[in-house]
Amino acid sequence: MPPTTMASTSLFLPTTAGAAAAAARRHPFSLRTPLSQVSTTRLRRAPRLVAVSASASPASLDALIFDCDGVILESEHLHRQAYNDAFAHFGVRCPPDSADPLYWDEAFYDELQNLIGGGKPKMRWYFGENGWPSSKIFQTPPSTDSDKEKLVDIIQDWKTERYKEIIKSGTVEPRPGVLRLMDEVKGAGIKLAVCSAATKSSVIMCLENLIGLERFNGLDCFLAGDDVKLKKPDPTIYITAAEDLLCCTQKLGVESKNCLVVEDSVIGLLAAKGAGMSCIITYTPSTANQDFMDAIATYPDLSNVRLEDLKLLLQKTLVTG
Repeated sequence: MPPTTMASTSLFLPTTAGAAAAAARRHPFSLRTPLSQVSTTRLRRAPRLVAVSASASPASLDALIFDCDGVILESEHLHRQAYNDAFAHFGVRCPPDSADPLYWDEAFYDELQNLIGGGKPKMRWYFGENGWPSSKIFQTPPSTDSDKEKLVDIIQDWKTERYKEIIKSGTVEPRPGVLRLMDEVKGAGIKLAVCSAATKSSVIMCLENLIGLERFNGLDCFLAGDDVKLKKPDPTIYITAAEDLLCCTQKLGVESKNCLVVEDSVIGLLAAKGAGMSCIITYTPSTANQDFMDAIATYPDLSNVRLEDLKLLLQKTLVTG
């Protein structure tokens, strides 16, 4: 299936008067912070890919690395449901004098999850922007760093268990083409990995239920948010390969330039590119309008994408620089 070309669009909330007023009522702050300013740590960049001559030995696809949420399954609405259930369970009110528990609606969560990777960073950012909440955990908003972390940890742990319950319900299936492509990769002797910013226990449970135990146990590398200090768009989860034993490419025994990452969002694309890896995008409804100009290909899903297509794409990318 030929890749599609995506139009560039802003990651900011609508700024029309009506939309702005509605957003202010539900979320009394703005998401107009540039993506480059969301991360508190400067993104580390690996060296750019070096072009090779046509006479050199052909580049090879040595490893295919999948993100989980949005790539293996469409999960944005499931995570949002779990967060809202957690906010209701703990009576999280933000601002503290709100009559009702905090509720992240679909439009807002699409913007939030495409700006900030990882559940705890999302909550830290939200509460930092809008004020720390009252709750059944702390009747008055926490004021110390330790209490703030305790609040986030408790909410995130409950949310993770709720998310697992949703996945285990049997109503969730992998996105089209994922299982077939994974099997093609393993059958060809190419390394297969999953690198996700989500909590490890929830990713493991997702993978066991969606791709099956045999495929999960056959992964050559698996890293989750628990394994790294910095979340996407920081490329740590990918470039650890070149730095230490946690590094994905080190475990796989391949060079970054010979890895191809499958992502669904600009956050993941930035992480892959920062690691010196090429990236293809399989977008979801919530990421479809993002600017994927740095991806080597963009698809609505993997249903018609074959391993040979990806080999040729990567080879062309490395040859042309």
